[in-house]
Amino acid sequence: MGKLPPILHCLQNRLFAQLYLAQTINLLGDALTWVGLALLAFDLAREGAGVILAGALTLRVTIFVLLSPVAGAIADRYDRKRIMIFTHLARLGIICLFPWVTEAWQIYGLVLGLNVFNDFFTPTYTATIPLVTKNDEYPQAGGSAAASRFALSSATYQLLGVLGPGLAGSLAAFVGIRNIFWGDALTFLIAAVLILTLPGKLLANSAPQPVRTPAQIGQDIATGTQCLFGDRLIRYALTMQLVVSLAGAGILVNTVGYVQGVLNLGKIEYGWVMAAFGLGATVASLGLGNGQQQEKHIILTTFGAVLMTLAILPVPMANLQGLLVLWAVAGIGQCTHPNLDC
Repeated sequence: MGKLPPILHCLQNRLFAQLYLAQTINLLGDALTWVGLALLAFDLAREGAGVILAGALTLRVTIFVLLSPVAGAIADRYDRKRIMIFTHLARLGIICLFPWVTEAWQIYGLVLGLNVFNDFFTPTYTATIPLVTKNDEYPQAGGSAAASRFALSSATYQLLGVLGPGLAGSLAAFVGIRNIFWGDALTFLIAAVLILTLPGKLLANSAPQPVRTPAQIGQDIATGTQCLFGDRLIRYALTMQLVVSLAGAGILVNTVGYVQGVLNLGKIEYGWVMAAFGLGATVASLGLGNGQQQEKHIILTTFGAVLMTLAILPVPMANLQGLLVLWAVAGIGQCTHPNLDC
């Protein structure tokens, strides 16, 4: 049997491999969720789909900002295995309600609940990695367990970013918009079973962190804000990140309306277009690698913002073929930005 590539050495740990498989299936479910949500919003509101998706995306970001710190603290104090199983089953139940949606406000309520549990799962999963992985298990990988895990997770995220939307669009074309959510629910069930079969409990070995007072938290926020905005180069990088983030959000929100409403195409074509966006991000991620030099960050940040801008401006004149090219370029711009999670 040939040697595994360095990025896959961490999968020799059976517990981590099982946990990683659960996360991969979870990411596939996320792709199905967003594509299904976009198609459902267009089915309900047509030209108003962008408004619904913008509201859903705003809810997603707001919940992440509010709950991620709390979720991290809970993950340090309770059995992480139980937390991950509960969050998967809760999301499974919520996803099963999407086929019955008839009003936009119902989408907002379900997205709210879905992302509450999603934002408890993600930090819990990340915090669980050290409990099932040790550096000395694969010294041939040439780095720490965390570094190997993040490299593999990033590659998987990008691969599913390419395959997920295309698969979801094709599936929706054959089974219908609302039936796609049953396949989505199945991914959460499979992931929950994989986590359930992990042996024993997954408790943090370290002592719980002391509770910080509001004054200490406020001081940390003030210090962090001063570090971010007190440096000219960091301010510039944050501004460019805002440009890229807004452009990326616009792509997620408006693509379904343009493909199906303006170009009068179908669900499969929408999946192709979103897959092109993921493909561009994958190419950029593989090309840049993980060893970016600090002095190149500002150049890459500017380049990414320019690419996103140039890709979006000609869209009103683009047909399907042109949109595929433009969204691939936009994906490169999205992932060229070194501060974004690509």
